[in-house]
Amino acid sequence: MAMKNMVARARQVFDIEAAAVKGLKDRVGGHFVKAVELMQKTKGRVVVSGMGKTGIIAQKFSATLASTGTPSLFLHTAEAIHGDLGRVTAQDLVVIISNSGGGEEMKQLLPLLKKIGTRIIALTGNSQSLLARYSDVVLDVSVKKEACPLGLAPTASTTATLAMTDALAVCLLECKEFKAEDFAFFHPGGALGKRLLLKVEDIMRTGKRNPIVGQEKKVSEVLLEITESRAGSATVVDKKGRLVGIFTDGDLRRHLETDKDLTGRRIKEVMTRDPRVVTKGMLAAEAMHVLQEKKIDEVPVVDQRMRPVGLLDVQDLLRAGLV
Repeated sequence: MAMKNMVARARQVFDIEAAAVKGLKDRVGGHFVKAVELMQKTKGRVVVSGMGKTGIIAQKFSATLASTGTPSLFLHTAEAIHGDLGRVTAQDLVVIISNSGGGEEMKQLLPLLKKIGTRIIALTGNSQSLLARYSDVVLDVSVKKEACPLGLAPTASTTATLAMTDALAVCLLECKEFKAEDFAFFHPGGALGKRLLLKVEDIMRTGKRNPIVGQEKKVSEVLLEITESRAGSATVVDKKGRLVGIFTDGDLRRHLETDKDLTGRRIKEVMTRDPRVVTKGMLAAEAMHVLQEKKIDEVPVVDQRMRPVGLLDVQDLLRAGLV
């Protein structure tokens, strides 16, 4: 195939598949709403079944449901009649994806599902099929033609089915008032999960790694504590243990340029007063924004009484994968 013909063919594929998806819009109505309601009200799991190319779409739909708060599992249509039907209970809702809606597997599977007592939603290209007749709700995902020039390989039909399942999943999560925090709960290992779940208290430095000094201490003593803790600053407190300042590497460099007697001075004379702080219950992502906004590397972590309970360093955020 010449390059010119290849480009034209690719664009034709896009047009065919786009038209297949666009054609679904007029079919979304009462049946679609009922399908979402059934999924929302089911007391068990949403079992999604398919085989071949539609089986792959079914797996993706099941995974999307599970990650957005709806318990779900994938059931291969052929394997179901060879033992895996035992996964299904009367409390479950079964979604079957099949373009033809027929075949030997359907003839055996559908009566058994009815015997179990589960309700069935069909996504099919044949609204007069055996699957459609056995189903409580039928969603028409038929297409005028496949993008495959032979009309054999599922192309436009699988794209349309994928779009329909995405529409179902999105409407369902909105009905359930599923929030970003809920999504993060099911994705704790991902970047979003860390941003919405990880708190300052989970990664802050405490104990010996968090140097806290009285404001009457000499700079030389404070520098020793900072070195021993391998930190970049020390939090300064008053006699009641409340934060009054911070002494950082930056403070040290600034005063060294003009004060030859710096190491003998009291830390209260050279510290930065009323520094920016964060609380331990704050999301680590919010604390990261504070560091970035103020262009600082460390920030004290305080409780409600302004008593230091930890120290957060930009390196801690780096290790946590937030930067």
